[in-house]
Amino acid sequence: MNAPVPILMYHAVGHRPSRAVHGLSVSPGAFAEQMRVLDDRGFTPLTTAQLADAWRSAGVLPRRPVLITFDDGYEGVHRHALPVLAQHGFAATLFVSTGWLRGAHERGGALDTMLDWNQVRELAGAGLEIGGHSHTHPQLDQIDDERLRFETLRCKEIVAEELGTAPVSFAYPYGYSSRRVRRAVRSAGFAQALAVGNALARRRQGPYALERVTVRRTTGIEEFARLVEGRSLARAFALDRVLTKGYAVVRRARRAGRALAGG
Repeated sequence: MNAPVPILMYHAVGHRPSRAVHGLSVSPGAFAEQMRVLDDRGFTPLTTAQLADAWRSAGVLPRRPVLITFDDGYEGVHRHALPVLAQHGFAATLFVSTGWLRGAHERGGALDTMLDWNQVRELAGAGLEIGGHSHTHPQLDQIDDERLRFETLRCKEIVAEELGTAPVSFAYPYGYSSRRVRRAVRSAGFAQALAVGNALARRRQGPYALERVTVRRTTGIEEFARLVEGRSLARAFALDRVLTKGYAVVRRARRAGRALAGG
């Protein structure tokens, strides 16, 4: 049960996504083909909560577990992904930025057409786990404590209000977190949280830093098969890791500079 688990990170699923999300989108046809690969290779999709519960309680995982996750709350998850997931009987987790969704609580700033709350309820009714992804999708490690508390708690409150059940899983916007952010997410009542990392998730990462693998518009089917098998991850995401390490230094310096200016 300590074997690594692939957690796939999707964003938009659509034919013509906006330029802002195009690179992190997949076409409906590609998504359907990727789900067939999972089915043909005997993977068993779980929700984020199911994986975390199993690792927390030393429970038994199914053969070849995998997680299918969607960030932000784009409308194509309902239009294009849900029918495919239903066809295969697959579980998945949707992490919503509550201020981006259409209708009540909308704050603007969304990068493409978003789900409305009726669609989110339909997704939840179909068995998808609905998790939190902050309220307005900021870089959580770059905001002050008061706003950090607002972003996590307000997101949780709105999901609970709209769905009747409080979310227990969280995904960090942009994948960025810090010890302070992880403490805030835990204090808000979330039991587990996902980062990015572009590596397989392992129990030793802890429940608030589980890593995911990015699926992009450019991810071909052969590459996808290698990713879910945990092969060639270092090569596939080598540039991402170099950029991430460099940007981490910049982010820490930015945060420290703001703290000094405020002090």
